[in-house]
Amino acid sequence: MPIYAYQCSSCGHEMEALQKMSDAPLADCPSCHTANLSKKITAAAFRLGGGGWYETDFKSDNKKNLATKETSTDTSAAPAPACGTGACPACQ
Repeated sequence: MPIYAYQCSSCGHEMEALQKMSDAPLADCPSCHTANLSKKITAAAFRLGGGGWYETDFKSDNKKNLATKETSTDTSAAPAPACGTGACPACQ
């Protein structure tokens, strides 16, 4: 469930509320008891960064950091032709 930030336009009271997305917005200020509470626009509370959150956080110990392992540098395999018909310069 998301956490929503609210601010009262009458008294300036700020608060956060844990609500379902389907719940109606809160209207009554718990501080001054008026119906002037409105939702604030806030930034997300998490950030995905680094080498990949799945690679580093949700794998078992022996499979972590697969993205940092060296990949094969074998260049002996030629790239596949562009059209495969032999009619273009890439196929010859």
